[in-house]
Amino acid sequence: MRRLAIAAVVAQAGIAVTGSVVRVTGSGLGCPTWPQCFPGSLVPVAHPEIAALTQWVEFSNRLLTFVVVFVAGLCLLAALGTRPRRRRLTLLAATMPIGVVAQAVIGGVTVLTGLAWWTVAVHFLASMVLVWLAVQLVAAATEGSGPPRPLVPPAVRGLVATSTAVLGALLVAGTLVTSAGPHAGDAATPRLDLGVPGLAQLHADLLFVYLGLLVGLGFALRAVAAPRALNRRFAVLVAVVLAQGGLGAFQYALGVPEILVSLHVLGAAVVTAAAAAVWAATVERPRAGPATAVPAPELADAGADRA
Repeated sequence: MRRLAIAAVVAQAGIAVTGSVVRVTGSGLGCPTWPQCFPGSLVPVAHPEIAALTQWVEFSNRLLTFVVVFVAGLCLLAALGTRPRRRRLTLLAATMPIGVVAQAVIGGVTVLTGLAWWTVAVHFLASMVLVWLAVQLVAAATEGSGPPRPLVPPAVRGLVATSTAVLGALLVAGTLVTSAGPHAGDAATPRLDLGVPGLAQLHADLLFVYLGLLVGLGFALRAVAAPRALNRRFAVLVAVVLAQGGLGAFQYALGVPEILVSLHVLGAAVVTAAAAAVWAATVERPRAGPATAVPAPELADAGADRA
């Protein structure tokens, strides 16, 4: 179950990265219809106005959806086969195939609307939600069915929740920068009519807010003597956030080259996964032990008489 859950994390992050490759190569409308690639054909066909490479880049991304579907389906089957069956594990596993179906619909809307910027943004954000849920599935695969037990005080958990909300806003701001930028997925696609410098500044400001919250969280974890596993995950989160921030600044300074866009999308998925791992480590769910046998009253009385 845990291995399948890890595969789900990789698959959900991977499909987001390959989607960015489609966008930066201008292949978003390589298959101009959905669910077919061309009217009457599920696969690319020779077309005088669309290059074969463009078609196959987009079609390959669509094919990868079947890999994600396969992994998601195995996750659900494995969760349903777990004995005793655990409700939280099953629900988290069910979000994987449900999310893939939702992503397929969003992808179809994206193509049918001619890559409207807001549909592309929603497509990416949905992937990040699924990465987050897949990480929770990894945690659920190794925990028990006992009641949740907080490993840090409520104030620290509240700080983790606040930083998570800011991370969500940071990801949304990142999609706005991309929506106004040069990589639309197709040369004829209208862009978000807002200035890139202003949106990039908003994105950077939210990054600084997020980093500030992480600094506060670091002091809080030290003050409450948080578990070693939680501290390790927090250290990983700080490292990947700093790397992602540096990559974003480098990308902006160089004029948003294509390869760095895809690397930035990969970085966003890694940051999301790291933050999700920190969230999961603030609570443990122990395995329920066997119930302690209580002797029947008459047996207890008999034992007392013998004594």
